[in-house]
Amino acid sequence: MNKLRIGAAAGLVLGLSTLLVGCQDPSPDKASLKYSQDLYDGCVQCHGDNGEGNQAVGAPAIAGLQRWYVKRQLRGFKAGYRGWHIEDLAGKRMEPMARALDTDEKVDLVAAYVASLPPTNPAPTLEGGNPDTGKLYFATCVQCHGADARGNLDESGPPLAGASDWYLMKQLQNFKAGIRGTHPDDVTGAKMRPFSMTLANEQAMKDVIAYIGSLSE
Repeated sequence: MNKLRIGAAAGLVLGLSTLLVGCQDPSPDKASLKYSQDLYDGCVQCHGDNGEGNQAVGAPAIAGLQRWYVKRQLRGFKAGYRGWHIEDLAGKRMEPMARALDTDEKVDLVAAYVASLPPTNPAPTLEGGNPDTGKLYFATCVQCHGADARGNLDESGPPLAGASDWYLMKQLQNFKAGIRGTHPDDVTGAKMRPFSMTLANEQAMKDVIAYIGSLSE
């Protein structure tokens, strides 16, 4: 296990230990830690040891994502409203992995572990985006995603700053094409789809993603 995963694991132990104050036997901490690591090992092939992601397989960087958001997405994959569309190949790969987490406890442990990983801040891969123009487009995103693009739990808006830019592009394209946000059970996705349709073309998407990238610095 490398240093980043050790640090994340230590953070998870600290969080779990607060639930065990007064317990004379420290073994539940160790057991929970080992359990969470074992569960995350199922994610490593695509998302990497440190949650850094892998564009080649369509797996975004997930390190440091907020726990509530990871849990919601895992539940969406399990329920079948994420990854349901025939053209969402990356989502379809994710669905069986989420289903392998067959209890709420497992979902929560994986989400907590992912949230404890230090953000990797992936390098940009897109070119030609204008952040100044993108800032204008982003004005419609603030209510749900926050002015700093760090997310808004009350509006179910995930954090965007620090995300893989290629992944943001792919999801905007998916929302606009109806690959995401059209399943009847995807309530939050349905909220996102009309906003994606305000971005007239790929250049507009690059611009808003460039602005989000500037908030990650």
